Amino acid sequence: MKTAPPSRSSASLSWLARSRDASGAPDASAAAGAGRARRRAAAPSPSRASSRLRGAVASVLVSAAVTAGAALLLGGCAGEAKLPARAVELNRAGAAALAAGDYETAEARLGVALEYSPRFTEAWVNLGLVEMKRGAIDRARRDLGRARSLNPDLPAPHHALGLVEEVRGRARDAEKHYREAIHVDPGFAPSRANLGRLLFARGAWDDAREQFLRLTEVAPESLDGWLGLVESLVRAAREGDADAALDRARGRFGDRPELVLLVARQMLRREAYAAAEEALAPLTAGDDPDRRAAAWAWIAVARLGAGERDRAANAATQALAIRRDAVALYVVDALAARDRLAPPSPARRSGDAEPGETRAIPRAVRGDAAVSAVRGDGAVSEERGTPSRRAPR
Repeated sequence: MKTAPPSRSSASLSWLARSRDASGAPDASAAAGAGRARRRAAAPSPSRASSRLRGAVASVLVSAAVTAGAALLLGGCAGEAKLPARAVELNRAGAAALAAGDYETAEARLGVALEYSPRFTEAWVNLGLVEMKRGAIDRARRDLGRARSLNPDLPAPHHALGLVEEVRGRARDAEKHYREAIHVDPGFAPSRANLGRLLFARGAWDDAREQFLRLTEVAPESLDGWLGLVESLVRAAREGDADAALDRARGRFGDRPELVLLVARQMLRREAYAAAEEALAPLTAGDDPDRRAAAWAWIAVARLGAGERDRAANAATQALAIRRDAVALYVVDALAARDRLAPPSPARRSGDAEPGETRAIPRAVRGDAAVSAVRGDGAVSEERGTPSRRAPR
């Protein structure tokens, strides 16, 4: 059995494929009808709306999985007969195999599900994701194209195409697909999270802030929208608004580790280096290697700002021993650059920063560690768009 590769995450903000129990599923026909009604109301004409949805289907290997559970019980159209129970069961089992990295079993189960019901949209999406995982690009294009043509009123096919374009390096095209998914269902959280992340990546801070703010409403049980909102406000130099958003997030979620990291960075921006290190210290222990690495990296920044060069180097080394961390590498580069420029001043008191070290801190604390890890590329619920969360890594 193949094992799925681990996904990148620096703040435990990725998604995990997870099936939903039949007892919690919304009515599929009603959801499909509602999505179709929203599209008709927003579109000037059926032909124009249809043309927007029929973009070119690209092909790449992508790290994603769409679950098959009761939340995915849609046929090709709202008026179609109820799906065979066996097809639904096989689709669910195929998605579980996909999530486990057992692609051959997933392909077999999904293939039989489609024999029972050739117009089973979600089975086509899941099969396309299996093919992309295995690198069968042409077959993945065919399967995802078929899924979208069968039911353009589901967000999942558009979302999957966005993932494809993103891995191809076509971020603007990926944005278009994520927007299509949101147009179909404004409550589809994974696409909104990915759209916000891509807008953030290209420096569209206000647009990213808008998407992350809406994500806090679409997925109120998730930290992702709040983390992205705070990061966007920080990068837009709206420090007061960022602090207020962080306070609201802490009021709702408490001192979760992800929020403690943001609080520590808030302290660093205020040059409260000792307080920041004290807040970060508990995060250097625990089962989450990404969180431990991030904590050590920001401790290195705090020590660099305080002028404790040897201790800063030690903390950066601790972080890099866990994983390659951009913030830790920044500290290492800053220390190396200082050493190349001149030897330490003999008159420098212990604890005093060298010229330029303290001034360099704001650039470091405006990193995008949290937002870069927001990836809505896992489990999705087509009707409701409610994301599931990967366990912290």
